[in-house]
Amino acid sequence: MIDFELSQKVQAQKDLIRSLAEGAMRPISREFDEREHEKPWDFLKMMWDVSRGQSMTGENSREDPEAAKKSGPRENTLTAAITIEELSWGDAGLYLTIPNPGLGGAAVSAAGTPEQKKRFLTPFESGEPKWAAMAITEPHCGSDSAALQTTAVRDGDDWVLNGTKIFCTSGQMAAEKSDGFVVVWATVDKEAGRAGIKSFVVPAHTDGMSVIKVENKLGIRASDTAMLVFEDCHIPADNVLGSAEVAKSTEGFKGAMATFDATRPLVAASALGIGQASLDLAREELEKRGRPIRYGISDASLTAMESDFIDAESDLHAARLLTWRAAWMMDRGQRNNLEASMAKAKAGLAVTLATQKAIELMGPLGYSRKMLLEKWMRDAKINDIFEGTQQINMLIVARRILGYSSKELS
Repeated sequence: MIDFELSQKVQAQKDLIRSLAEGAMRPISREFDEREHEKPWDFLKMMWDVSRGQSMTGENSREDPEAAKKSGPRENTLTAAITIEELSWGDAGLYLTIPNPGLGGAAVSAAGTPEQKKRFLTPFESGEPKWAAMAITEPHCGSDSAALQTTAVRDGDDWVLNGTKIFCTSGQMAAEKSDGFVVVWATVDKEAGRAGIKSFVVPAHTDGMSVIKVENKLGIRASDTAMLVFEDCHIPADNVLGSAEVAKSTEGFKGAMATFDATRPLVAASALGIGQASLDLAREELEKRGRPIRYGISDASLTAMESDFIDAESDLHAARLLTWRAAWMMDRGQRNNLEASMAKAKAGLAVTLATQKAIELMGPLGYSRKMLLEKWMRDAKINDIFEGTQQINMLIVARRILGYSSKELS
């Protein structure tokens, strides 16, 4: 049975993050949206102190069932989802700049061996601020992972990577500014298609990995989105994620894809935060104008404005329940592939509706730069794109429900 009553620990963290979001993020939100390639270092240092040692990406969240019986289920992923929603309520772009293992850490957690988790994730628990990133998308390859051109070739005790990756969230910070790492998807056998794809951990400052461009974007502008080039980039043989047996087999791609089971609920949570911020502001402004949203009355008695607002709010609540369910399953070691994609797909639609409706209700003021609503609408769109587009996630949902393979339904 799923219990949505938050524990005291999770509720306390939720309240702490909400206060940080309101007091430390909202005041600088507009500033660093406009100064896209500048970093809010004072904010980052403060958040590193707050978040150090805490999970924001659900690392190590697949609890051993026997251990869970003795100690009770963990709440890593659920806590991460709630934390990320609150941070994104403050500012999604600023949230993505915070030093943490990010998508790279989630990949290590999902597909790495215990030794790899210890080696790559432990440094995030102390010391200087660190970032990690994941590099999948290529200039000629978006959602079709089988078309990846970045190669990994074994050379003695090393793997040698060659290729170009684009749209890597926090790619610049992970590659240049810390002793973090970038998880790179590459193929060891182009003829094998998806079966030849594996994940490789490339530590920051590795020779042969370089940042050649940082994108100018529509939204989440405070976060860097980088193009990375790998030219004869040598990494140790044991930096391929997974056991030696998995690294030699076709199971590597399954391990790589398992990353999304952990990260899609967290992307959905970020969408929820943006959508909730938009509806909260719209509600407050309507109340100031003497037009409060009335709850608990019949649909026939609602104004068109109230009906639209409640529909958007209901969509957001539904997306939240799906997100918490996917996180709950992850924390209990249950397969959540279907639920993670459902949460991501629903949240992407819900945040789009919520931000658009909030602007519509505010009229010209909502469209202007006097309010943050137009920024939140820009920030929202990425949640419908990265970690699998809306169409890809809907396709996954259909395959899982109908029992079709990727070859049977594409």
